[in-house]
Amino acid sequence: MRERIEAELKGLRQDLLTMAGLAEEAIGKAVKSLVARDPKLAEGVIQADKSIDQLEIAIDERCLKLLALYQPEAVDLRFIAMAFKLNNDLERVGDLAVNIAERVLDLIKEPPLKPLVNLTRMADLAQGMFKDSLDAFVRKDAGLARQVCLRDREVDELDHQIFRALLTYMLEDSKTITRSLSLILVSRQVERVADHATNIAEDVIYLVQGKSIKHHTKDLVAPPP
Repeated sequence: MRERIEAELKGLRQDLLTMAGLAEEAIGKAVKSLVARDPKLAEGVIQADKSIDQLEIAIDERCLKLLALYQPEAVDLRFIAMAFKLNNDLERVGDLAVNIAERVLDLIKEPPLKPLVNLTRMADLAQGMFKDSLDAFVRKDAGLARQVCLRDREVDELDHQIFRALLTYMLEDSKTITRSLSLILVSRQVERVADHATNIAEDVIYLVQGKSIKHHTKDLVAPPP
């Protein structure tokens, strides 16, 4: 029985890693399409989302099968519970990549509004958080997961800065409103990628330590037990 459970858990883990790779690639290409103003790259992100959606369904079905057939307990149950949540976060990151790509297709129809310095920096930070949250999952590294959670505040601050700058553009020149709104939406999508990275990191901490830190910011600065 234990060998069968281990084989199923290994398969679930591999599916999650495959989906994580697809989601990471999608958000990377979406951001690159924004910077390069590349419509083909943006369209590729939109088309590739079907693979992520199909894998999400397969992972949910595998999780349900594990629960129904083996009635797992303790660490195995925590892993399956995390798999459900991680699956959802990964699928949402794929959707956010699509949202960014769709905005890119609108933005490239008009001249660039302004240098994307802060937005590019914000995207780099969010992508770094996402990558590190996945690395923390692979390595079961609660310390790295905590670092991911602590970096979310910097992304939030950049999102606010971008919003204020674009609001100023709109107030000064009504012709920039459409482009500014599109960039604000892109900024919000990137900020949500960081939020999902934080969710994954929090779940890694729960998986490794059996302790939930959601809504307990002070626990992030405390050393792990």
